[in-house]
Amino acid sequence: MSALKIKKGSTKHSAYNLRPTFSDVMEAHTLAVVVDNEAGVLARVIGLFSGRGYNIDSLTVAEIDHEGHRSRITIVTTGTPQVIEQIKAQLGRIVPVHEVHDLTVEGAAVERELALLKVTGTGDKRVEALRLADIFRANVVDSTLESFVFEITGTPEKIDAFADLMRPLGLSEVARTGVAALSRGQ
Repeated sequence: MSALKIKKGSTKHSAYNLRPTFSDVMEAHTLAVVVDNEAGVLARVIGLFSGRGYNIDSLTVAEIDHEGHRSRITIVTTGTPQVIEQIKAQLGRIVPVHEVHDLTVEGAAVERELALLKVTGTGDKRVEALRLADIFRANVVDSTLESFVFEITGTPEKIDAFADLMRPLGLSEVARTGVAALSRGQ
């Protein structure tokens, strides 16, 4: 008989392996989906997510092949590894879908997003907003006596950081494009 007794209802995980189990880990994944550019395709892809309760953190769509009438949908979604695999498998079964790539696991990828931020303020807050915009390499694309509209491009984390710093300075509106991503290398 073993000297170690496990209480009823307790788990059998070792005290030396305290990482969450595989199914408990929530991960953000960037998926690139190449589809036919025809009416209703985006609705079918989005319907897959909404019908199963999956969340979309970011979504961009654009035609990438005018002659072949193909579009690329870039989706950032969050889920456990099992949910992400299920999403990829279900996307691959939709008829107008030609390719599904998980850029998060296929190797290094470049992700960028564009945002416009309106900051309203005067005096020292206005000067500080311009100083921070310079540090973040944000461009002033519109200016009035009461506000600026800044354009910033970068990773979603960079845009989040810039927005967080602009909030106390009078951030009043934000518009974001969503993530555009490509794998690096070949």
